[in-house]
Amino acid sequence: MKKLPLQKIFTLLEPGPVVLVTTADGGKQNILTLSWTMVMDFTPRFAFLTGPWNFSYKALKKTGECVIAIPAVDLAKKAVQIGTCSGVEINKFEKFKLTPLTAEKVSAPLIKECYANIECRVIDHIKKHDIFVVDGLAAWIDNKRAEKRCFHAVGDGHFIADGEMINHRRIMLPKLPKGV
Repeated sequence: MKKLPLQKIFTLLEPGPVVLVTTADGGKQNILTLSWTMVMDFTPRFAFLTGPWNFSYKALKKTGECVIAIPAVDLAKKAVQIGTCSGVEINKFEKFKLTPLTAEKVSAPLIKECYANIECRVIDHIKKHDIFVVDGLAAWIDNKRAEKRCFHAVGDGHFIADGEMINHRRIMLPKLPKGV
């Protein structure tokens, strides 16, 4: 084994896929790219980290709403580019040719081009670490999309795309009837 520098160990545990978080504040819609998300409690509860350095932070605190949009790997380049510019200066929906769709339960928009969208309400903000805990209120998925694979950040500008699905459901849930 080769020693890994401490500042790189996060790359071993980087959770979840890269996501796009949308917000809306006073008619101003924005998109934030995040690579750190976490599922909590085996429920539609999630957590993600962002801080005052991001334009969407103020909207999240003010409105307590967002949409977590999950882009497939065909949107990887756009998602990364979205994360390298500020919504203060540009309209990211226009610049990156993404289509905002009206959500059912929150004012933040869904992103039509994404594989899935989760409408969320902020239920907690852990200020010490700028972690937002959100509850999913409604979810949307586009099963007709040809590309459904997600992608994950592993640090230093490198990403991994989902690959082969391995099914060990029978091991985890051995009492399932045949065909389930």
